[in-house]
Amino acid sequence: MATQDPEAARAKALRKLQSLAQIDDPEGVVVPILLDAILMVESYRGARHQISFLPELTESVDTMLRELTLAEKAELWAAE
Repeated sequence: MATQDPEAARAKALRKLQSLAQIDDPEGVVVPILLDAILMVESYRGARHQISFLPELTESVDTMLRELTLAEKAELWAAE
């Protein structure tokens, strides 16, 4: 979706990030992602070949997305 409609992807991500306050230790989840993002950008900037460790850098983002999804679902269940 992000490659087809970047603006819609940004809006969706911002809506998801609004749930950060509802998860345990939001700073502990976000800081590793920021570090991974910096490493990804620096890797792409200097890369002239395939970057072998990019899959590991996405793990923190995947963890945050799982936590946010759980927080959203818990909020929906609580509202029922």
